[in-house]
Amino acid sequence: MPWNNQNGGGTGGGPWNRGPSGGGGNSGGPPDLEEMLRRGQDRLRGFLPSRGFSGGSLIVILLIVLAVWLSTGIYFVESYEQGVVQRFGAFVSRTGSGLHYKLPWPIETVTRVQTTRPRQINIGFRTAAETEDGNAQDDVPSEADMLTGDENIIDINFTVLWVVKDAGDYIFNVENPDATVRAVAESAMREVVGRSQFENIGTRDREGIQIEVRELMQKTLDSYNAGITITNVNLQKADPPGEVISAYRDVQAARTDQERLRNEAETYANNVIPKARGNAAQIVQGAEAYRQQVIAEASGQARRFLSVLAQYRSAPDVTRRRIYLETMTSILGDMNKVIVDDSAKGVVPYFQLPNMLGNRGTPSQEASGQTGGGQ
Repeated sequence: MPWNNQNGGGTGGGPWNRGPSGGGGNSGGPPDLEEMLRRGQDRLRGFLPSRGFSGGSLIVILLIVLAVWLSTGIYFVESYEQGVVQRFGAFVSRTGSGLHYKLPWPIETVTRVQTTRPRQINIGFRTAAETEDGNAQDDVPSEADMLTGDENIIDINFTVLWVVKDAGDYIFNVENPDATVRAVAESAMREVVGRSQFENIGTRDREGIQIEVRELMQKTLDSYNAGITITNVNLQKADPPGEVISAYRDVQAARTDQERLRNEAETYANNVIPKARGNAAQIVQGAEAYRQQVIAEASGQARRFLSVLAQYRSAPDVTRRRIYLETMTSILGDMNKVIVDDSAKGVVPYFQLPNMLGNRGTPSQEASGQTGGGQ
């Protein structure tokens, strides 16, 4: 120190070079400012030439030195930083971005902490930048091996992203922030995994586990007043231990095939059953329609028979002849007919059978020609 050893040695001098018995009979009291200034002037004169400087010039020099010393208290905080002002090591205030002033060193100091830069912690594995030999480690068993709720061992690798929320709490309440975040992350993941089933961790519950671990970590760090915010938890790997991973993958493949076959069977059933039900409904409707048709036709024929019967009873001969004529009309209506009167004696009937048959017969049927007579 510039104030030490003013008396040419001595033992146990303090910052103002007072011996064990003090000086000037003022043992243990505050330092004499006049005496301190006088000693400072004497020391400064020892470094300056003996000519050309008066007492006033010395005061000006001291004022300049004082102004320069006071100007060292000006500091600037970037937009992505937060400043923490300490007075003799004790916390004083937090400062945001911009130009600020503090008392010069050694009275007050400022520590700038980046609050927007995301920081990353890897649990269960290490990147090349995190190892001393520069070789990445895919697995750190002491961190990665965890016990699930159904008493199975699972190998988990995950990454935690975090930022500084409060620079004051970050500096004073946590001795080693990286180690604290790592310990809290591992503890939270073990707790969540211990409540989950092995089959659901890497599949259906993956997103839920990440959210639950982040919330549990944030709650724990807030209880420490660590000044840290957990922004994200990314589950990188959730596999069984390497010794049984091949068998586990075979089981997973079999379960996948089982699920696929079940889905195909359900798809086939959903396709066949509606068609069968539709066909059954169609058959039932067709039978019902046929039933109604037969009943209607039978009812119509019965009513027609009763009507004809009533007419027959009133005029039997006329009705009988009408029925005969209607029957013959229905039978012979579509045929080519030749009527020969019985009075035409000596006429030889000649029938052009192929012309008469048209497209309805074949040459083999010509021998069965048709003749007709009438009354």
